[in-house]
Amino acid sequence: MPKEQTTTVSVPSGGVGAATVQLADLAVRFRSKKRDVTALSEVSLDVAPGEFVAIVGPSGCGKSTLLKLVAGLLTVSSGEVRLGGERVTGPRHDIGYVFQRAALLEWRSALRNILLQAEIRRMPSARARGRADELIRMTGLTGFEDAYPHELSGGMQQRVALCRALLHEPPVLLMDEPFGALDALTREQMNTELNRIWRSTGTTVLLVTHSISEAVYLADRVVVMSPRPGTITEIIEVGLPAERDYAETLGRPEFRAATARIRDLLGAVSAQE
Repeated sequence: MPKEQTTTVSVPSGGVGAATVQLADLAVRFRSKKRDVTALSEVSLDVAPGEFVAIVGPSGCGKSTLLKLVAGLLTVSSGEVRLGGERVTGPRHDIGYVFQRAALLEWRSALRNILLQAEIRRMPSARARGRADELIRMTGLTGFEDAYPHELSGGMQQRVALCRALLHEPPVLLMDEPFGALDALTREQMNTELNRIWRSTGTTVLLVTHSISEAVYLADRVVVMSPRPGTITEIIEVGLPAERDYAETLGRPEFRAATARIRDLLGAVSAQE
């Protein structure tokens, strides 16, 4: 099994404790009528409690597949996935999942969309409502509790989806290109909000994104994947402080070094994303 290759762009803050997420020599193969496809090959990664890890790579390299393996929505062909030391053998109910689109129910208000998580999980109503109120304040949705999805901007809809995913206080939050459909300004605002929420909750986060700058701004480490079959090309230690002002962070040498290295690894030919 090949060892993880790591580039330390700057000295990372904090040490790595026992892993919350463990991926050991993963491989995923799909069979169709015409051919067999290997989506992932020899992927190994440990994610520490409270760590924020971003995953970048070319389209079709298996980034989303990797998240589905952690969630137990797909089965590995070989290798092993563990959450909190427990082997993942089926769908997990102790994780949060945020997708590219908010997928809110149009006939339910923002608050009732958030509380849908509680209904599905049969959480005590008082506990769920208290947690929902806390998340609404945390994400700046106060005053929009009774608004319906069509009355909310794209960014606010994603805030509702994030609250819904965090309602049951999952130890691990999986995010699959959650801000890809947003305009640049709203995406920047959501990046800032996500950094603040992550620092407040201490949740372990795995984020899939096509934005190099987003990955470096948000993450402790950035996993760079190869074209299919997806393998880990390199892991970048970002080395930025946990609390990050957006404009100030983009000017820091650590940020510039990490983004330049990732662009080089991905063969980017332009500084524009």
